[in-house]
Amino acid sequence: MWRIQVHIALSCDAPERAEALVKITQDWGLIHDTDAIFSLILTEWFLELRKRDEPKLGAVHVDLSGGYVGYRRKFGGGKKQPIAKAVGLNKGIRPTVLDATAGLGRDAFVLASLGCTVMMVERHPVIGALLEDGLKRAKLDANISGWVSERMLMKHASSYDVFMQLMNDTLLKRPDVIYLDPMYPHKKKSALAKKEMRMLRSLVGTDMDAYDLFALAYALATKRIVVKRPNYAKFLSEKIPSVQIKTKNNRFDVYVKAPMR
Repeated sequence: MWRIQVHIALSCDAPERAEALVKITQDWGLIHDTDAIFSLILTEWFLELRKRDEPKLGAVHVDLSGGYVGYRRKFGGGKKQPIAKAVGLNKGIRPTVLDATAGLGRDAFVLASLGCTVMMVERHPVIGALLEDGLKRAKLDANISGWVSERMLMKHASSYDVFMQLMNDTLLKRPDVIYLDPMYPHKKKSALAKKEMRMLRSLVGTDMDAYDLFALAYALATKRIVVKRPNYAKFLSEKIPSVQIKTKNNRFDVYVKAPMR
């Protein structure tokens, strides 16, 4: 079975959740290492990631109920949001989306809240564990549990393997949209990235296979491919998109293959 092995310091702040931490360790194949730079801590409320040599970066955890994501769900602009326009959301149209670089699940959450069914694929076990923890807690929130359970699906795998399975198995339905948000190197001489992004980039590194994934995504998606990029970055695979939707710091490069119907 395909798997990334990660050495990480594991700890539990809530004694009553010790067994839950053991299960997380086993499910995600994590290797406890007291000398590791990163630590994964199970608190009374959630699973969080910390970088031990940079405590000022704080902690990262997935919260799909409140905070920034909850605010965005309520006041973010609905279908007028750039990401909604990029995937083709329109009156009566709710495309199926394969989020091949799910990360902390925020973009997937926005799309699911607007009616899309989203399959999230995450290959890094630590990020996957954080995302799974956030999903479990979201499913306990009565305000969102119904559609989160129905529309947000998760798979721990290499996107390459998922793409190849979809291409080779004619019984599997291909997604309308494939969404790519690869980790990218930060621009030289730019301001420091947000603390959270700095931590994740240090953990995961740069997605060196983004170009290969794009080629497969273009062959697989039935309606369109959406690539999220920083405004200064080149087009992925140097392929000019059908349309661009820009925000202050990022843009969505949209490659249209067929109309949304």
